[in-house]
Parts: sequence; structure tokens; C-alpha cells
Amino acid sequence: MKSLVYSFLLFSFLFVVEVNAQSPKPKKVQTIEFEVHGACGMCKDRIESALDYKGVKFAEWNKSTQMLKVVFNTKKIQEQKLHELVAKVGHDTSKIKAKDEVYNELPDCCLYRDENVHTH
Repeated sequence: MKSLVYSFLLFSFLFVVEVNAQSPKPKKVQTIEFEVHGACGMCKDRIESALDYKGVKFAEWNKSTQMLKVVFNTKKIQEQKLHELVAKVGHDTSKIKAKDEVYNELPDCCLYRDENVHTH
């Protein structure tokens, strides 16, 4: 009877180890891209500087595509926080609109909401 119990325990242990070995581990470092509105080089600097934050490894905004590429550590920062940081400095993202009072404080060349203000 003891050997049957030991065999069962050993089988159970090996089964759990095998299942865990096959389970995909969540990536610690992730790369994403999302839309961020801006208009000029000052916007680029502001957007990228906003992501000078613990857990963000790399951030690059492309003016012509309006896309922001971010490489970040998912254990230290979540995607939602990335959107919040960018919106906090006056730039709308695909998930969060910047507060009007922050947007209105941007330099004239950075006002991207009104297409009649500047064309770049």
C-alpha cells in the first residue's frame, strides 16, 4: 500500500512539473505601439521624456505615423500607466484624452487638435 501511495505522489509531482514546464511564462519585457497625437519635434521630446519612468526601457514617437513604440518591464509598469503619463503632458493617446487645461498650455506649434492652427 505504501508503494502505491508513493507511486501516486511521484506521478502527481511529475505531472505538475510537466504542466508548469509547458505553460507559457508571461513576458517580463514587452514591446507595444499605440497612437499618440502630436505635431512637432517639441512634441516628440515631451512625449518621450514623459516615459522616462521606472520600468520603461525605450520610448520613441514617430511624428509622421503618430505612433509611439515602447519597450517596458511589465513587472514595474502597466500599459495603462504609459497612456496616463503621456496624456498628463498634454498628448492624446488611443486610450486617454489629455486634459484640456494641460493641452491648452502647450506651445502653439504643438497644438495638434485644431488642424487649422498649424500644418506640419
